[in-house]
Amino acid sequence: MEHSITRRRLLRTTLGAGMAATLAPSALRAATTPDLSGVTLRVAYYKGLHKTLLETAGLATTPYKIDWKEFNSGVQHIEGINVDALDFGSGSETSAAFAAKSGARVKFIAVYREDLNNQGTFVQKDSQIRKITDLKGKRVGYVRGTTSHYYLYKQLAEAGLSFNDIQAVHLAPTDGLSAFSRGDLDAWAIWGYNGQLARTKFGAGTLKTAVGYLSGNFLISANPKAIDDPLRHAALADFLLRLKHAYAWSNTNYPTYAAAQSRDTAVPVDAILELFNNRNQDYSLISTSTEAIGSHQEVADVFTKTGVFDAPVDVKPYWDRSFDGGLA
Repeated sequence: MEHSITRRRLLRTTLGAGMAATLAPSALRAATTPDLSGVTLRVAYYKGLHKTLLETAGLATTPYKIDWKEFNSGVQHIEGINVDALDFGSGSETSAAFAAKSGARVKFIAVYREDLNNQGTFVQKDSQIRKITDLKGKRVGYVRGTTSHYYLYKQLAEAGLSFNDIQAVHLAPTDGLSAFSRGDLDAWAIWGYNGQLARTKFGAGTLKTAVGYLSGNFLISANPKAIDDPLRHAALADFLLRLKHAYAWSNTNYPTYAAAQSRDTAVPVDAILELFNNRNQDYSLISTSTEAIGSHQEVADVFTKTGVFDAPVDVKPYWDRSFDGGLA
């Protein structure tokens, strides 16, 4: 039933685009009353995601300048914000938990929800690894401080294993793809288009997805200095609203978005559409909430219980709720 509903959604491209064009500008004008022409937002993005999404949805023309910077892990987004090289970023609850542990100068200002079926633990084509317990003693790639770190730990723990039972190899996503393609890894815990390239280009099999191991919450991060500056705060509020409209647009116009993602990532468009058709939830951007903060805290608590963190971490001081009203 869900698949048939999805296919009907994919046919509503023209209607959805028309609604976005009609509704979004008036809502956005209401959010941009100050003169923001002298403002530049330094925005981190993942290849094929927020930048591509806004451009494809027709919402990339802003009353302020955007200095786009590509970084493909949430840890890098937070590191850039922490050293005052970025104003805006995004990433998982896991990277956000590590940020709180390290005392990073960052705030979390909104939540976006994306598909968890595109995150998983993958094995080589024709691999004899059939279940998580088969990973014992194997070379398994992951990205430290990200969702792959977290769900790989939970998948191993569920199977009675730990990181000490595998040959865990921390690799940046692009390095991981190269290592996986050479056969240097037996398995790889990764997300997004890198995982899809492993499947479509190198025939990787999916051992387990992240569904059931992650909350589905991904966090928008911001520079406290930008939040405290009235004009940059207004620009951030406008940018969040644009992303909210763009996410809603994408759910009924995904073939258009998928084509743009394919262009920017080199992942075949059919593979991207397959991910969308099998997604575990629609895409959305929402305001912060007590529940979201609690979910973030749970991730930090797991790392404390498992010894990854040497002391408890309170994540609540790292959240800023001054953008909730505009997003509501």
